[in-house]
Amino acid sequence: METIEITQVAGATTIDKVIYTGKTHTTGGRDGASRSSDGNLDIKLSSPGSHGTGTNPEQLFAAGWSACFIGALGIAAAKRKISLPEGTAVDAEVDLGLTNAEYFLQARLNVNLPGLDEETARALIESAHQTCPYSKATRGNIGVTISVRI
Repeated sequence: METIEITQVAGATTIDKVIYTGKTHTTGGRDGASRSSDGNLDIKLSSPGSHGTGTNPEQLFAAGWSACFIGALGIAAAKRKISLPEGTAVDAEVDLGLTNAEYFLQARLNVNLPGLDEETARALIESAHQTCPYSKATRGNIGVTISVRI
């Protein structure tokens, strides 16, 4: 068996220190299954809109991004010496769509920061969007809209 390696580096940030590596093994594509190396993730996959019993890559991406974004909000809040309010949540929506017969993604992050004033909420969201690795990975690549409910 021959291994072919393709590395995409142009314009990419090189990581100095790896903190964690998520490892999965996926078979069958959108109608298959995926399992993490530690066994904590073991899921069936289904195509979006199908009647399959599994989740899909867009849902997984939305879950990962929203969890990461809340972490980045927490970092932003700690820097301002405030706590995130009870009920802080992110409802992420990731669309799979077509443009000129090519597949693309777009996303919306609907952030809930109950009880914060508009200026503080905006500052936290802007800071989180600058530091969240998922936001960095998508910046300039897909359409992203972030809204906040206070």
